[in-house]
Parts: sequence; structure tokens; C-alpha cells
Amino acid sequence: MTDTRKSQSILLIVAITSFIGTFLVSAVNIALPSIEHDFSLSALQLSWIITSFILGTALFMLPAGVWGDNSDNSKLFKLGLIIFTLASAICFIAPNGTWLIVARFLQGVGAAFSGTTGQAILVSSFPPQQRGRVLGISVSAVYAGLALGPLLGGIITQQFGWRFLFIIAAVLGTFNIVISMLYLKSEKKIDRVAKKTDKLGTVIFMTGLTTLVYGSSQIPSATGWALMAISLMLLFLFWKIESRAENPLLNTSLFTKNRLFTYSNLSALINYTATFAIVFFLSLYLQKIQNLTPRQAGAVIIAQPIMMAIFSPIVGRLSDRIQPRYFATIGMAMCTTGLAMLAFLSHDTSIAYIVGVLIWVGLGFALFSSPNMNTIMSSVERKQYGQASGLASSMRVFGQIISMSIITLLISINFGSQSVEAVPDILFLKALKWGFIIFAIIGIPGIFFSFFRGDVEKK
Repeated sequence: MTDTRKSQSILLIVAITSFIGTFLVSAVNIALPSIEHDFSLSALQLSWIITSFILGTALFMLPAGVWGDNSDNSKLFKLGLIIFTLASAICFIAPNGTWLIVARFLQGVGAAFSGTTGQAILVSSFPPQQRGRVLGISVSAVYAGLALGPLLGGIITQQFGWRFLFIIAAVLGTFNIVISMLYLKSEKKIDRVAKKTDKLGTVIFMTGLTTLVYGSSQIPSATGWALMAISLMLLFLFWKIESRAENPLLNTSLFTKNRLFTYSNLSALINYTATFAIVFFLSLYLQKIQNLTPRQAGAVIIAQPIMMAIFSPIVGRLSDRIQPRYFATIGMAMCTTGLAMLAFLSHDTSIAYIVGVLIWVGLGFALFSSPNMNTIMSSVERKQYGQASGLASSMRVFGQIISMSIITLLISINFGSQSVEAVPDILFLKALKWGFIIFAIIGIPGIFFSFFRGDVEKK
């Protein structure tokens, strides 16, 4: 196989993997009301259908980046595909909500392995001057999955039931495993020496993150606040341990000595914290308040990811020639103002208004995402690609965890143990309004970090 053909095959494999994961995530969001009805779940239990997947991803993204750098990114990538595919099959046959939540957690673990190592494999397979273009294509595949997920997910859920979404994921996963085995070969190691991973740091990190997520679901009880406090202490202890460890899970010097890397990751954390709630809230709002079918709700929500899919590769190419921070700053500002506009949703808000806001946010996200990832990967050395990719992906997932924790808090305070279906409309709209106000405020610091990160050194 020629180098060009090999690189193109790697790009195809990583793009397909990115598509599968995000397609399923966005499709499940549309199916939430149907899952709630079939399993008689409360609003809090329903949120765990999303949260468990994010938690599984967050726990293993950092370790996956380090393990990939120290061993073989390709093998870890294939393992992730296998775990994700098997978990999708378990989701399909899940007899109750508990089984589904556990299987979704395993899906997240698989997504962590393949998602983290996939970006590292992609970046190392292309020269620096093409990095923005290929990352743009990869990001475009992510957004294509997000775009088709709501529409096709709504149609599939309405016609065949939500379980059919997971069998589709299992079939696509199986196909990708086969082509990965055929075309994705093991890496030749470059300046890499086998190292022992910091096991103590790994355990403390996983314990702290799990405690944080579970604690957020128990707020406003005293137990919930106590668990949140314990989790923050554990995560602080994790940082102190890693700053002194010989082979750290988290290379803290990347943050303390590299402003470009630090500010770009903080921007990503803020962006995903602020924007992740959009699809979760809107999928429930459109079906509960606007009385749309899953298919109709999906057709509305598709406006945002379509803009991402169309413009991400274009902006990715431009960020190879123009400083990425300019695109990212404009994009972050657009996302923040879009969130503020969504706080005004009511019973009689027109669908045209909602679609317009989603188009605005989608374009903002496209302007932000691939230039920001280009900046992160361009700010480190080749031997650090796996960890940099893992940290960048972790910022996305940590942002999603914070976002879901805020949603969980709003649900606990406003809904209690009720289901979304049983909650009065006025109470649901109150929670939605305050949610979008909070997320818009969170987005403001992201504009600052995006602009003042500094310039990428052009090679």
C-alpha cells in the first residue's frame, strides 16, 4: 500500500469511527422520551442514560492517551471499537433501565479508547501543513453523525423503536472493526520507551471523577454536597501527585508551561460545558412543549450539526493559513449569544426562531472546533500527540459532565422524583430558562481564553 493510500485509509477509518459515536449520541437524545416511557424512568434516571456514557468516556480518556503513547495507539483503537460494538449489542437487548445505563457506560469506555487514539493516529499520519485539513474532515464526520442522528434517530425511533438504534450501531461497529483489522497496522515506535503508568494517580482520578458525577445527582441533599466536596479534594490531590510523578497520567507541565495549550483546552472545556445541554433540553422541549413527534423534533435539531458538518472542513483548511484563535474567538462568541437567545423559549416560540438560533450556534461551533483542535495538536511535540489528544478529548467530556451535572441539579431542584412527562409545562420551562442563562454566562470566559491564547507557530 502506498503512503498516500495508507494515509487516506487511516483518515477514512477514523472518520467512520467518529461518525458512529456521535450519530448514536445524538440519536439517543431524541429517543429519551420513548426510553422514559418504556422503562418508566424518572427525570433523574433518564439523565443517567446520557451521563453514564459520558462518565465511561471521561474515566478512560486520559489513561488511553498515555497508554497509546507508551505502547501502540493502533491496538488500543481496535480494542475500543470492539468494546463499543459489544456494548451496543447489550443496549439492544437491555431488559430494564439499569442494564441500559451499565451498557451505555461500557460504550463510553470503548469510545474513549478509539476516540483518543484515533486523533493521535490521524495527526501522526499527515504532515503539519495538512493537519488542519484532515482534522477538519474528522470533525466534519463528527458533525455529520450529529446531523444525521436527530433526523434518522427520530424516524427510526418512531417507526421501529429506540432499540433499533443500538443494533445499527453494532452493525456499523462490526464493519469498522473489519476494515480496521485489514488496513490499520501497528505503529513503529519513535523515541518511545516502555513506561509504567502512574497507578495511584489513575485510581485517585477515577475515584474523584466518579464521586463528582454521582454526587451531582444527589444534590441538593447533604450527601450530595459531601460527595462533591470529597471529589474536589481527590481531584486536587490527583493534580499534586501528577506534578511530582515520574511517569504521570497527566503531564501537568503541559498546562503550567504552555499557555497556548492551556488556554486552548480551557476554551474547549468551557465551550462543551456551555453547549452540550442544547440537544438534551431541546429534544425534551420540542416533544413535550411543542408536541412534535421524534421525527419532527429531529428535523428541527438537525439545523445545528448540519452547519458544523458543512463549515468545519472549510474553517479547518483556513486555520492552516490564518491564526486559529481569530476563528475560535468569533465562534465562541456566537455560541454564547445563541445560548442566551434560547433562554427565551416559551409555549408559543416559533420553530423558525429555534432553527435560526441553531444555525447561528452551529456556525459558531464550526468556527471554534477544528481551529481549536489544530492549535492544541500544533502546540506539542510528536511524541506527546496521544496525551495531547487525550487531554483535548477529556476537556470535551469533562465539559459534558459539568453540563449534565448542572442539568441534574436543575432537575433535582425543580422536578424531584417526577418524570419529565409528568412535570407541569411551566416548571419545565422554568428549568430550561435558567439552564440556558447559566450556560450563556459560562460561555463568556471562553471568549477571553480563545482570543488571548497566543499565535500558533507556522511551520
